[in-house]
Amino acid sequence: MAVVGKVVDPGRPVSRMVAPVIWRLGTLVAVMAGVSVIGVVLSMQSVNRSTDVIHPTARAHGEVVRSLEDVQASVNGWEVSGSRAFRVDFAMSIAELDAALVDLEDQSARLPDVGPLVDAEVTRVRTWLTSYAQPRMATPGGGASFEQTRFQTGRELMADIVGARTRVDASLEEEEDSAHSAALLRFRVTIVTALLLMGISWILIGRARSKLLSELSEPLLALEKVVQRMLRNDPEGRAADHRGPKEVRAVARALNDFADAQSRARAVEGRIQDELHVLDSAKDDFVSNVSHELRTPLTTISGYLEMVADEFQGQLEPRHDRMLEATRRNVTRLRALIDDLLALSKAEQRASDLEPADVNQMVMDAVTDIRMTAARRGISVEVSAPDDPMMVVSDRAMLYRAFLNILTNAVKFSHDQGSVDVTVKRVRNRVEISVRDHGIGIPKAELDRLGTRFFRASNAMSNEIAGTGLGLRIVQTIIDRHAGDVIIESAEGEGTTVFVRLRLHGERTGRIEATTPGRSDQPVS
Repeated sequence: MAVVGKVVDPGRPVSRMVAPVIWRLGTLVAVMAGVSVIGVVLSMQSVNRSTDVIHPTARAHGEVVRSLEDVQASVNGWEVSGSRAFRVDFAMSIAELDAALVDLEDQSARLPDVGPLVDAEVTRVRTWLTSYAQPRMATPGGGASFEQTRFQTGRELMADIVGARTRVDASLEEEEDSAHSAALLRFRVTIVTALLLMGISWILIGRARSKLLSELSEPLLALEKVVQRMLRNDPEGRAADHRGPKEVRAVARALNDFADAQSRARAVEGRIQDELHVLDSAKDDFVSNVSHELRTPLTTISGYLEMVADEFQGQLEPRHDRMLEATRRNVTRLRALIDDLLALSKAEQRASDLEPADVNQMVMDAVTDIRMTAARRGISVEVSAPDDPMMVVSDRAMLYRAFLNILTNAVKFSHDQGSVDVTVKRVRNRVEISVRDHGIGIPKAELDRLGTRFFRASNAMSNEIAGTGLGLRIVQTIIDRHAGDVIIESAEGEGTTVFVRLRLHGERTGRIEATTPGRSDQPVS
């Protein structure tokens, strides 16, 4: 349905009332993001300095200390015992110490304050090595070789190394504390700045909210009341299009245009409904009148055919007998079509005489009426029903017609000497009637056409099974009028099962459904 009126272009710029708020909030969000990123980057720089520079230098310094202790232990062991094993240990420890000293010098080069202290420590270590350790290992070992002067010199040089080592450890600790403090300070500054910006944003949002509420609240509440009136189909519901910002005024004008269009549409719909009622009545009258008018000449034709058959019995040639039989068959088919059209027309009428009726009894009556026809072809009809009555509110004659149509189809499409099973049972608050045959079934491709007028399955026509194509449509219409469901399960060559479900209490719109075994129920148009 087209709505006449001016529509606000969704691509137009945001109104001047909202745009400044959005611009300020966007700027603050961008600043907050920038401050957060910068703070994190700066904090990470301090953390990286500690992780990538200070910690490796400290590890290298610890390796130097460990290697120096190994060298000192080798020298002491040689001096006490004179065992050649200590010379081997000394050579290995010297190699490790040289590598550790080179690594320490490389690592400390990135720390300007620590580098000179490390250089001084390295110098003292090398002095200790050249002035005491290496010369001592070059002389005989053992207790007899002990010299007090040499030993005192070694102790003094080692004391210098320990002092230098202490200064390096203190300097590394200061660097670590400085990096940690810098990272913590930067992080705190970032948090405080972000919180400050959030506070400013909250203040701006509060002010913008107050302004928007003051300028939009009353017009929007008025629009809401108008919409509520429109939902109640109040034809006089219109919005005031002169209040609030221009966007709200545009919405109010569009709403008024929509209300005008709805009023025009309701008027057109009313006229169409009246015309449809007239056409529906005319159709029903036409079908009823034509059917009644056709019945009289058909009865006359049928009577004359019987008279001709009786008068010329045994005198007609075979081809005349075949012509007479074909005429009788088509008259019977036309009478069945007229009866079905009248039944469908009556079923589609809106008014029905409803009264409580026992479904069990109606099903048993329909089975009794169909058993004679079934017996001619050797088809047995078995019924399983509870003893208790199954009462439904129904048009007794029409519902009986629906059951009779279903049973007639089951017998018609069964094979000779076959069987039809009828079951009546209660399912919660419903009664379910199922009619199962083991006949020709319905092709899968044609299941979705079930229930349409004059539809007949292709295998029914190929087997020359008589029918008008209205029986299932009549069933559907009658069950719909009784707020029930029709469900069909069928497989070609295996048979068909028709389920009719009627509420013992309450109402629900019926529908016809068709399924193949193993598939869920699907509605058929």
